[in-house]
This record gives sequence, C-alpha cells and structure tokens, in this order.
Amino acid sequence: MIRQSFNASWVVGPKLTGFAAIAGGGTKPQPVTLPHDAIRDLARSAESDQGSHTGYFPGGVFTYTKTFDVPEAWRDKTVMIVFEGIYRDAVVFINGDFAAQRPSGYAGFAVTADPFLRYGEVNTISVDARAHQDSRWYTGAGIYRDVHIVVSDPVHVALDGVRVTTPDIDRERAIVAVVTTLENETRATRTVRVETQILAADGAVVASGSTPVTLLPGTPATSRVRLTVSSPALWSPDSPSLYEVRTTVLSESAVLDEERSHFGIRHLQLDPQHGLRINGVPVKLRGACVHHDNGPLGAAAIARAEERRVELLKAAGFNAIRSAHNPVSRAMLDACDRLGMLVMDELTDVWTKAKTMFDYALAFPEWWERDVGAMVAKDFNHPSVIMYSIGNEIFEVGTPIGSAWGRKLAEKVRELDDTRFVTNGINPLVAILDRLGEMMGGGASDQPPDVNAMLAGLGQMMNQIAVSDPVTLATEESAAVLDVVGLNYADSRYELDAARFPHRIIVGSETFPGHIDELWRLVTAHPHVIGDFTWTGWDYLGEVGIGRIDYTDEEGYLPGFAAPYPYLLASTGDIDITGHRRPVSYYRETVFGLRHAPHIAVHRPQGYGRPTAHTPWSWTDTASSWTWDVPPGSPVTVDVYSDAEEVELLLNGRSLGAAKVGGEKPFLARFETSYAPGELVAVACTPGREPARSALRTASGPLHLRVTSDRAEIRADDTDLAYVAIVLEDADGTVPTDHDRRVSVTVEGPGVLVGLGSGHPRPEGPFGAACCVTYEGRALAIVRPLQPGEISVTVSADGCETRSVGVRAAALT
Repeated sequence: MIRQSFNASWVVGPKLTGFAAIAGGGTKPQPVTLPHDAIRDLARSAESDQGSHTGYFPGGVFTYTKTFDVPEAWRDKTVMIVFEGIYRDAVVFINGDFAAQRPSGYAGFAVTADPFLRYGEVNTISVDARAHQDSRWYTGAGIYRDVHIVVSDPVHVALDGVRVTTPDIDRERAIVAVVTTLENETRATRTVRVETQILAADGAVVASGSTPVTLLPGTPATSRVRLTVSSPALWSPDSPSLYEVRTTVLSESAVLDEERSHFGIRHLQLDPQHGLRINGVPVKLRGACVHHDNGPLGAAAIARAEERRVELLKAAGFNAIRSAHNPVSRAMLDACDRLGMLVMDELTDVWTKAKTMFDYALAFPEWWERDVGAMVAKDFNHPSVIMYSIGNEIFEVGTPIGSAWGRKLAEKVRELDDTRFVTNGINPLVAILDRLGEMMGGGASDQPPDVNAMLAGLGQMMNQIAVSDPVTLATEESAAVLDVVGLNYADSRYELDAARFPHRIIVGSETFPGHIDELWRLVTAHPHVIGDFTWTGWDYLGEVGIGRIDYTDEEGYLPGFAAPYPYLLASTGDIDITGHRRPVSYYRETVFGLRHAPHIAVHRPQGYGRPTAHTPWSWTDTASSWTWDVPPGSPVTVDVYSDAEEVELLLNGRSLGAAKVGGEKPFLARFETSYAPGELVAVACTPGREPARSALRTASGPLHLRVTSDRAEIRADDTDLAYVAIVLEDADGTVPTDHDRRVSVTVEGPGVLVGLGSGHPRPEGPFGAACCVTYEGRALAIVRPLQPGEISVTVSADGCETRSVGVRAAALT
C-alpha cells in the first residue's frame, strides 16, 4: 500500500453555481496547501448572521479543486482518497462526477476513486464544503485536516484494518492480539500469507507470527494472531512506551501490501473503590477540555500545531484532554500517544434535537452509526484513548426516548471496541430544561435555547438543581448505560451519588475553572470520582467572551453572556491561543500538587475598586507583571498562589507583611498594597521545608525585540511548522504588559507566514496579515516550510531594532 500526502496543490474559492459556474465568474480561486481553513481570512462583522458563536465570522460555501496525474499503471490498482475531516456537508466530485458525501464535519471518510479515474491522464477532484449557523463555536470551514491518496494492490489490508489489543499483561510477558482485515477486490479467490511483526522502540523485532488467509472475491477476511512480548514496556502517561506492528501481505514471495501502525501495551481497570487504574496504578485525570481550532491557524489541524498543544498542556500539569465536542484529529492522537496524554474522545454536541438552526441534528439520525464507526476506527490502536464520550449536554438524556438513544450509541461503541470505557457529558440542568422552563413560567419558543447563556444566567443554581429528585429520576437511565457518568457543572452530585448509586463512577466532564480548588478536593477525596476536565485548557475562537471580566462603569458596556464585536476569543482557558500560560494555569498547577514555587498574579491597578461583571468561566483580571502605567502609590491587589502555610511579600526589599494561605481562597494569599516600580518578591514558608520564592520586576529603559523559534530545525513537509515567539522586553528580559506595539513579520527562503497573532481577546486584524499588535508584550508568528532550505523570519516594531531568527527546513531521510 502506497500512502502519500494529498495536501499540496489545491485551489479554493467560493462555490459557484448555475450560469456563474459555466461562465467562470466570481473570485479567482487561491492556491492553498492543506490542512486549510477557508473562513479564517474572511472579514468579520458585527452584522454576521453567524453571530457571536463563531466570533462574528461569516459562513460560506467553498470549493476546493486539485488536478493530479493518474498513471496507466494504476489501472490494476485500488485507489482511495482519504479525508480526515471536512467542515461540513462535504460533497466530493472526481472528473465532474459525484463520488461521495459526508455530512459530519468531524468524521473521516475514504472515497473509492477507481470508477471515476481516467488512467494515463490528468484528473480533477473537487470538494464542496459549507458552514452556516450550524455550531455553538468557531468551526472554520473546508478541508481542515489531512488528505491522503492510497494506492494498493486489489488484495490489501483494509483502511484501519489492523487492530491491536493487549488482553493479558503481567511483568514477565504481554499477549498482543493482532486482528487484520483483508479485502479482495479481484474476481478470483486468492490465498495469501499475512506476516505480523512486533517491533520495540529501538526497532528490534520482539515477536512475530504468520498465517495463511483465503479471500473470496469481493469478501473481506480476517487474520488473527496472538503474540507474546517478553518483559513488556508498559504505556502510561508517565512512561509512554510505544511498539510498532508491521503487517505484510504476501502472495508466494511477492509483497502485495504492507501496513505499519503504533500501539501501546497497557491495562485499564475501573471500579468505585479504586477509581481508574492504568497498569494497576490509580490515576486521577487532570483534564482539559479543548476545542479543535489552532488559534492563529483557524481550524487547520496541521500535525505540528496539534503536537505543540499537547506538549504545552502537559507541561502545564494536565494529563488528559477531552475533545470538545467532536472527535479529535489523528495528528493529536499521535502526539498524545508519544507524549503520554490521556484522551476522552467525544462524538458530538447534538443527537436529534438542535442547539443551533442548522446544526448536525439534521443529519445525526441517519449518519450516527457511520460516525461512531469512523471515530472508533480512528482511535482503536491509540493507547492514549481511554474513554469514548457519546455526547455533550444532550437535550434528550432526561427522557425515555433519549435514554434509548444513549443505550443504542453506547452499545454500538462497545460492539466496535469493548476495551475502553463509555461516558457522556450530562448536564443535569439541560436534561430537565423543558420542565425547568415550565417551573419558571417560561413560554414556548421556536428558537433553539442558547445553552451557554442559560448556564451563565443560572450560575450556582445549577448545582442545586443537579441534586434535585427530578434530575435524579430523569437522568438515571441515561447514566445507567454508561461505564463512567460524565457530569457537567454538577459536582454537587459527587457525594450524593456515592450513597445513592454506590456502583456509579463519575468524571467531572466539564467544570468551571475558578472552582478547581474545591473540585480537586472532591476528586481526591472520593475514589469513585476519577477526574476533572476544566472548561477550558486552551483558549479558542468563538463563544466570544464567555470568560471575560467587564468593568461595568466603562463607557459602552453592554451586559449579556456574549461579548460584542470585535471580540473574537472565548477568553477562557489556562493557556491562551498563542501557547502562553495565563495566571489560572499556575493556580491549577499548585492545586494539583505539581508546583511548590509561589506564583504572583497582580490585579490590574487600573481596575482597582471598580465594579465588575463576571461569568462562571471567568478567573480574575490579573497578570504576572509588575510593570503598570499608573502613578506610584496607586492601590493594587496582589495574589500569590502557593501550597505553603504562609507567604511574605517584599517590595524593593521592604516587607509588606505576611499572609496566611487560604484566607480568601485555598492556595491563595492576598495582599492590598500600593504600586511602586522595582522588584516584588513573594516568599512562601512552611515549617520543615525550604522557603520558596518568586519575583516580578518593573521593566525599565528602552524595549527591544526578542525573536525565537521553538526549534532550530523542522521537517520540510506539510506536517511541520516553526513557531516564532515575539516578545517585547527590557535589557534584563522583563516583559511589560502595558507597552504594546505593532510588529511586522517578513519571511525569506523556502517558507511562508501562515499565521500571526496574539492572545488579545479583541484583536485588531486578521491572523493572515503580516502585522499585528502585541498583547501584554507578546505575539506569535507561525511559519510553514515549502521545501528544504534556510528560512529567515524578520520582525520589526516601532522604536525597536529589527530582529531575525533562522530556521532550517530539513529534507526527510
């Protein structure tokens, strides 16, 4: 089997119909390399009919087109084009003829191209994709995940046809069961031999087996082998050891097909006394919900972007991600396998009842089985995947028919993969929403309810409603079909369910970020609660301003859940869209017990004493900075996050006193003081432990640019990127938070600037531009290689000396 990237040499433009298509009018298509987001560079507007959900971007219908050579030698081959994700309602044409469609924007699918190809000629493939009032967040549009062309012998391994399980493991050996599905697309019965090898990380063959398989024409056949690996290296988040399975299909001595995939040897256990165990070791899930966009790249799921997010999330203390609210990309799963990040992969945000006017509820009843199959096929060999979620805040879960849907979905998942656990993100409030409206005197509406606005308005009432008898009764059947009951914003049920449902296992599938201290106390205190997934681990596009803090005395302030234009970001998340950690990230790391050094977070002195409006997803309006454009003597509040008993604060060597940790909030010491330029030091003290300290300094003197790449060398292919950090700092490396400037970026050599932006929730310009304004002294440029060679990235800013950094794009060996 020859699998090649099919990402290069596409063009994209608005879809033309009728006489416009015949005449060739309209905007000229633009050349692109996939993955690509067709919406990211469109103009945003306060009048967008997509509204705040998608960050005030418009919708659209787009056509991607590519020409490619089909050699005469392919006439006797099987040719498939594999799409990992197209948003949305994709329709594929080959040489003008309909070849396939897929309504889901997140399910991968393959197109058998053979009936449509013209051998020995140039062929054309085109793909239509559309997005329109169909999501509660920014989705982007187009072919935003990888595409491959697969050319194989008519007798071959099926796509995702090698499935590996490890049903029996101990210290001495592991049994590795390999099931290989073969396909015979000839008109004759064929007998082939399937050879299977297991390779360790160093390339050594540690087990092998061989078996003959007879295939009838047009009928798949299955090969099974059970191999023994001695002294197995087990996969876990702390030690993500991987093996490779190499499958070769032989006809006599000729190789018909070869497939390689990676897997991990690990054992999962689940019970209410021990919670989740991996290889016999209890594991609590320090989880992050993550959306699928990649910030300045829009929705484009380029492999390096996915990998970098996993790297930074793990470095910030997370050991698990929840893919909200759609199946995660293959590239991110590969990264999770390599780096040791656990995954809850989620199927969908809707079943049969819509949340937006034209969302996937229109297609789900017809396509759900194929969507489940696509998710499981993608995930099966990935040791990082430990749970499948069949939905998120589904309206139907509080009804008998909805419970039947949940059972049907859960059993389909188990039919395809019984080695992992099944959950569902149940929001008790959403489950009884129809009855809640009646109780509160609400009238009927022909508009789908805005779930997030409703949640924000009810606030803490959600936890009270969650433990009510109507909720318990309404959700009991839907919960009973699950291995793990996912609860969104319902931690009040944790203790209740331990008594009422002693065999029930719970995960906090979605929780408020500011409650992590109490949430983690509950998680660690109760073995039947296996973890917490915060909303969110990484900030994202759309659902604008759900985590913002407004000063209500500011001119133009408008109350409400959604932030007004030009807001673009949700403004929530431990990490901003550029990968920079926000203060809440350090608080969470402290709560998790992973951080012992104190962290200083300063409330913006410009907001001191002013009235504010928060949402349940807000943190505090703080920054880790001691550079503020306010007069000396201005009052300021300083928070120090610490696991110590007491924290002393010093300003320019003078003690400002000590404060007990936990007075205002667990793991937090708060100080009221006055701003003065210089050095602010926090010293954390606990008897029997060495004092730990951290410091902030005021930036002084001229600012200059610091420009660095995350790596000096990258791969010269369509999977890699260079991330170039742009920072304003003084001579001592101190970054000011209130002296932002416009920066411009140019790229020379075999690379192209594919994204530029900051973490500002209300950016001034598009991510596709060559200039932007820093936010709190920082910006990020993303460069994609075009071919091997030396790439130079140059950054300039007013009042600063221009800086450059070099990146080498290396040819693959």
